[in-house]
Amino acid sequence: MSDKRRVARLKRLAAVRAVAKQAAAAEAASAEGTLAQLLALADRTSRLSADYAARATPDDGDALRRLVDFRSGLAGVEQATRADAVRARLVADARLDELSQAERRRQAAADRADALQRALAALGTTPQLGSRKAIGTDLD
Repeated sequence: MSDKRRVARLKRLAAVRAVAKQAAAAEAASAEGTLAQLLALADRTSRLSADYAARATPDDGDALRRLVDFRSGLAGVEQATRADAVRARLVADARLDELSQAERRRQAAADRADALQRALAALGTTPQLGSRKAIGTDLD
């Protein structure tokens, strides 16, 4: 493969890696957004649960049963939301790791292209032509 083609191929590879990095960044941002929403929802659910826990006791047994049922349902929602937030944090961390890996791959491809281009520039663009086969003997 000619040197110019190798440099062009490495530059295309760096461009592809840059696009992959952008996609990883978008996925990481989306995962972070989901995490933020779930954390806010978990906080709000927790506050709502605390508000209902602080309420005065109801007047009759039926109202007490409904309040207890509602509190237990709210506690279940709070627990599920917190579990979702933990999973979202794991996903967000994984997406950030993928973004970091994508940046390293992009940088490595760009560095290889730059190194090859510098090496070619140092050698000069005209290749050294070898001499033709010598005629005669070493004694001449």
